Amino acid sequence: MARMPDTSPQKTRKARVLIVEDQPIMREKLGELISSQADLMSCGDTGNPRNAIDLISTAKPNLILTGLALQECHGLEFIKDLRLRYPRVPVLVFSMYDESFYAERAMRAGANGFVSKHAPTHELLCAIWRVLTGSIYLSERVTAHAMQQLFARSSLPAESEVELLTDRELEVFELIGQGRSTRQIASALHLSIKTIETHRSRIKLKLKLNTATELARHAAEFLQHTTSKRPRISRAI
Repeated sequence: MARMPDTSPQKTRKARVLIVEDQPIMREKLGELISSQADLMSCGDTGNPRNAIDLISTAKPNLILTGLALQECHGLEFIKDLRLRYPRVPVLVFSMYDESFYAERAMRAGANGFVSKHAPTHELLCAIWRVLTGSIYLSERVTAHAMQQLFARSSLPAESEVELLTDRELEVFELIGQGRSTRQIASALHLSIKTIETHRSRIKLKLKLNTATELARHAAEFLQHTTSKRPRISRAI
């Protein structure tokens, strides 16, 4: 359920942050952290991207803080939608997914920064202010990885074949890794079963997999790898 924006007069000079996060407890903790800062305030929160789009017009956020695992659609699709509807509102991704893989995709989708939920609280606050002032925020790890990929003619990492997937194929791949059937994936993404079957075939081709069993195992291993670490931010808030 979406929380209505705070429009009290005494807080109108603070930078307004709209929180889009799937987990209610995390939304509450993030709201408390942000509102505890002298120059920041939470102007609303929701776990549903559609509700977030509706909230923007009334909450008038200066920044949108979003996860990638959201209700009804993937965070990457949500970011693309935001860029079309509200191109001037900066977006900062705060996600449990592996930043070395997802940060680049988030930036391509239109995000202004990426912070891992494994990061300490002060890094999240630093990222918020960096993005609010018009800059891009990426961790030193992601920046170093990007520079290495740009200048070093080394071999690609082991997960490079997954990088060949489009954002939609990656979304389907993640849902396969969660153990969902083709029919369940089609329902979740509001697509036809035939379309999902086409995506599955393309994924198997790109990842050089022969059977549905291999695909399911590979997807589950990938999902476990990208979400294996326990976030520290929830303890620090």
